[in-house]
Amino acid sequence: MISSIKPRKFIIQWGSLAVRSDYLCHRLRMDALSTISTDGQRFAVLSYEQVKRLHDIMDEVVPIHGRGNFPTLEIKLKDLVRVVRAKLEQDAVHVKDIRLNGGAASYVLSPENSSYNDLDLIFAVELSTQRDYERVKGAVLDSLLDFLPEGVSKTRISSCSLKEAYVHKMVKVADSDRWSLISLSNNRGRNMELKFVTYMKRQFEFSVDSFQIILDSLLLFYDCAQMPMGDTFYPTIVAESVYGDFQEALYHLHKKLISTRNPEEIRGGGLLKYCNLLVRDYKPALPEDIKSLERYMCSRFFIDFSDVGQQQNKLESYLANHFIGDDHNKYDYLMILHRVVDESTVCLMGHERRQTLTLIEQLAYQVYVQEQSLALAKTQLSPYDLTSPGHQIVFGNGFFFSPYVPTCYPCGWLPCA
Repeated sequence: MISSIKPRKFIIQWGSLAVRSDYLCHRLRMDALSTISTDGQRFAVLSYEQVKRLHDIMDEVVPIHGRGNFPTLEIKLKDLVRVVRAKLEQDAVHVKDIRLNGGAASYVLSPENSSYNDLDLIFAVELSTQRDYERVKGAVLDSLLDFLPEGVSKTRISSCSLKEAYVHKMVKVADSDRWSLISLSNNRGRNMELKFVTYMKRQFEFSVDSFQIILDSLLLFYDCAQMPMGDTFYPTIVAESVYGDFQEALYHLHKKLISTRNPEEIRGGGLLKYCNLLVRDYKPALPEDIKSLERYMCSRFFIDFSDVGQQQNKLESYLANHFIGDDHNKYDYLMILHRVVDESTVCLMGHERRQTLTLIEQLAYQVYVQEQSLALAKTQLSPYDLTSPGHQIVFGNGFFFSPYVPTCYPCGWLPCA
């Protein structure tokens, strides 16, 4: 660990990174690394292959699509992070550290068993007053101005206009938890989600999505390195599992195992994520306990989404964000959700339970018909031709039956505009 470095202009060696000591003294944050010795089970250092995957994510150009006449912004994640941090520091908001979270972090650690849609970032900041929340929002919206294409007049574009054009959603929590979320729109589901956190009691749903990669040393590398990254020259990057035990969580990720604790603390109980893991061939780490966990998940889900309208909005939003161009898995997902709700719901009256199950069946029917229509079109059959034997779609016992049409889609069908 580096300490008491005098701001003199000479080159020193830190790990695999050569930097100017005066710049290092000003920019380097070592707070996260200092906790490794006291709680080492939570942390691990990334290998070069993992650092390379992280760099590829940070260096990828992601379009932020504007509504109306606003142009599409072509943004690299590393550039957005640096601009937002600079805007925050200009407005006297101290950023303790910046982390990559969620599916992208899991993908960095184990690409064979992980995929990701959103790019989730966590900025550790102090949100003690309403003014702090406004500063965070202002920093993100002001940063978008820097990425507008050349020739676009910026003087007449207000923060309100930028919010309406580029922000997918905004969330503010100011009670026992204190955090704010700003999600930037991408029409293909790869939204950039910037979360500004002072305190969040529950930071994960399952062990496989509990990883957070601390980005500060990588950002410092981008600012200071005089050579390109290679297998003998790359920054030391630390990852943390907020599940508690990094190696156990990584084992679950490698073996595609489902494990969590206290699902009743999770908004929605983790029910939708749990069924998503099941449809992607994850298995319970402790099969003997899974029925009890399912009951807790269902109970918390129906507490948070108590009426069928809220349930429909939540389900449709989840399907739209997590199954883009993946209709076959979408149908299987809904069937798994139907089974779990049917078998493990103990907190609803009979008619309420039937309403929810009917909602899931209707959504599954819509997905199934769309999938079969595409398949029939490829075999030159009309989905509306119900006169020929075997073409009828039949409803029975809560499920829809139709002649099977193979759905082996060629490469190029999956990307969705």
